[in-house]
Amino acid sequence: MKTTDILFRRVCRILEIILVSIFGLLVIDVLGQVFSRYILNTSFAFTEELARFSLIWLSILGAAYLNGKREHLSMDFLYQKFTGRTRKKVLLFIEICIFLFALIVMVVGGFNLVYTTLHLGQLSGTLRIPLGYIYAILPISGLLIMCFSVYHITKINTNKITS
Repeated sequence: MKTTDILFRRVCRILEIILVSIFGLLVIDVLGQVFSRYILNTSFAFTEELARFSLIWLSILGAAYLNGKREHLSMDFLYQKFTGRTRKKVLLFIEICIFLFALIVMVVGGFNLVYTTLHLGQLSGTLRIPLGYIYAILPISGLLIMCFSVYHITKINTNKITS
């Protein structure tokens, strides 16, 4: 097994652990919120905001993970009609588009968003966390998607990925 394959599997495993941990935190947070509202007749101020931030991180990091595993949603009815070299070219085109989207929107735009919110000192309403830390998941996930795209492009070029 090549070093890139080993690294790919380890990164995916680390992402799985992080995603399961975030999901567990989200479940505990929401259960605590429900418990406090219906049993204690009071509401903790931080639970709603923590749930929102956890869901943001879970969904964006989860999208990067699914992209790496090539299990993301796609409309492939047209793609399935291609065969051989045409299919390989379409796969390369798709991966290049994904790479460019991740670079321009998620990494460049995400770093700009993080920098702006940190520079302006914007804090979340209840938890008083700098919003730049919450938005940091955008460039992190964008970089992961870019790395996964490069990995997939190398696999396509060596004919290890066909769909």
